[in-house]
Amino acid sequence: MPISLFLPHADGGVEAYALTGTPTPRPAAVPRFSRIAYAAAHVVSDPRRDTRPWERPAVDWEATLKFRHHLWSLGFRIAEAMDTAQRGMGLDWSGAQELVRRSLAEARTVPGADLACGAGTDHLDPADARSLDDVIRAYEEQVGFVEKHGGRAIMMASRALARVAASPDDYRKVYGRILSQAKDKVVLHWLGDMFDPQLAGYWGAADFERALETVLSIIEENRGKVEGIKISLLDNAKEVALRDRLPEGVLCFTGDDFNYAGLIEGDGRKYSHALLGIFDAVAPQASAALCALAAGDAATFRAVIAPTVPLSRKIFEAPTQYYKAGVVFLAWLNGHQDHFTMPAGLQSARGVLHYADVFRLADRANVLDRPELAATRMRSLMTVLGVAQD
Repeated sequence: MPISLFLPHADGGVEAYALTGTPTPRPAAVPRFSRIAYAAAHVVSDPRRDTRPWERPAVDWEATLKFRHHLWSLGFRIAEAMDTAQRGMGLDWSGAQELVRRSLAEARTVPGADLACGAGTDHLDPADARSLDDVIRAYEEQVGFVEKHGGRAIMMASRALARVAASPDDYRKVYGRILSQAKDKVVLHWLGDMFDPQLAGYWGAADFERALETVLSIIEENRGKVEGIKISLLDNAKEVALRDRLPEGVLCFTGDDFNYAGLIEGDGRKYSHALLGIFDAVAPQASAALCALAAGDAATFRAVIAPTVPLSRKIFEAPTQYYKAGVVFLAWLNGHQDHFTMPAGLQSARGVLHYADVFRLADRANVLDRPELAATRMRSLMTVLGVAQD
């Protein structure tokens, strides 16, 4: 008998929905890909200890680290303490420091495990930034912390820099200083204002072409210290424009949660590697697809990855910065955590219709690993949110 439950529609009606998806098999051994694939990982809150969820939310470190083992087992590198981990939206710099320390220590216990850690300026309130030197000191503190604990840095975009920079040269000064001091190669991060409105005009220009010239000049001037750049503008044409002009040896990491399938496959000339928040939610499917691509089976890659794209577009719909709610929702449905709460109560950022659509799309994309558990948990959530299940 099909597993079914009642889900709401935007017109106010309710439908009986029967699940049709098939769980994706796990690989027998840790797979190898032909693309570098980072999954930006979420953190698991601890509601049993969460006395001040909007100020200093508690983290379930055991469940958080266990989820990283799940990603490593599927062949992914981890992008740690990034936007997906609610940096600046529930996880402050103090919490990020503990996350970085714990994850780097855990990685050393897993053969072949790899991760890079987000380093930004989020402990500096943009309103308190008075000069470029303030921004430089903030970056130095965070990059220095990551490197002190044996990690490699992903240089996150800075709200403070966006506020105080007066020209593209100011970005060149700040990035040049930090990159010149870095011990290892760094991944840069171009995050669009759809993810964070405070980053509007980053690189000193509202116009993409002018911003592109600035970031390319920064990379060229510091190419010995730049592993690559993640671009998250949700516009595949802009990513291809950047990718086509990167210097030899500098990698393009797609952060485009709308168009990642085609960007990873490539256009016959070039392709993008990946650093994606959606890979947290669809890790088994992305792993199977990347394995097929590595084996030269592009048809299977497309067949497996394509159904995840509508799901990702729903999760990352505007207001895009609340996508973390959909990522954690799926982690809960799939049994990676035993509750659906988030740091700062961010699960309330999306409504019942959004979660119903994510559930349907996850089923169609074969993302529900344990359908009976997912249906049971979804019924309980729908009941709480006013959608009767009998």
